[in-house]
Amino acid sequence: MAVAAGIVLAGGRSSRMGTPKATLEWHGSTLLRRVVGIVARATVGPIVVVRAPGQDLPAMPKDVEVTEDAREGRGPLQGLAAVDGRAEVAFVSSTDAPLLHPAFVRRVVGAVDGDHDVALPQAGGFPHPLAAAYRTALLPAVEELIAAERMRPAFLFETCRVRRLDETLLLADPAVAAFDPALDSVLNLNEPADYQAARARPAPEVAVRCYGALRRERGREPLVVHAATLGGAAAAVDLELDEHVVAALNGDQITRDPDEPLAAGDAVAFLAADAGG
Repeated sequence: MAVAAGIVLAGGRSSRMGTPKATLEWHGSTLLRRVVGIVARATVGPIVVVRAPGQDLPAMPKDVEVTEDAREGRGPLQGLAAVDGRAEVAFVSSTDAPLLHPAFVRRVVGAVDGDHDVALPQAGGFPHPLAAAYRTALLPAVEELIAAERMRPAFLFETCRVRRLDETLLLADPAVAAFDPALDSVLNLNEPADYQAARARPAPEVAVRCYGALRRERGREPLVVHAATLGGAAAAVDLELDEHVVAALNGDQITRDPDEPLAAGDAVAFLAADAGG
């Protein structure tokens, strides 16, 4: 069984935003593609997107699963049901969190221990149930609450063991403290002004190094650039990300997907694929 899965709620009608959040652009990607990729980087189980019936979604990786929220408000339930039996824990995120960091996801997922069923971040004076981790074994309890029309997360928290992660506990993780010190991972975009403010922020700061023939053309020292995607990092060093180039993300993940999301502190190494690196 996988240790942890990821569930991303695609946002449905997004009435306050005035347009579906999942398709909104942020530094060369869509909000949904970015959040799906960030959650996938920090978990090892299936990734499930929960959409409203008939909702159009932007392009996502082929291995991402999609399920429909048959009844409004059941989003997390639909996701838990989809990963039941395949993961012990699921991180649940909304789609409108472009500043979500993999280190934050790992910290929250890791806080679900043998004594707790939910790891619930509390930052900025509020709990964040859509940036939390849940045991999939809670599915029967969630179904009972749904049947009783008690769909607020607070009702679930009354019936299970919740570990509340305040800002001190979250920032006790060195990676979170280094790369998400303001805990922007919990920042949601509810209205157009929130979205415009998020778009005004710079893309994450990442280090790029080139090897082989690519290094001879661009120098040996790593370059610090602002890029939210692998394609953005390649463009920042005047590199075309094609079949002749492959990238290593943080020394291990090998990819050439230009839409792969990057986060603050990432190290990207570009290699000439046809030269064996």
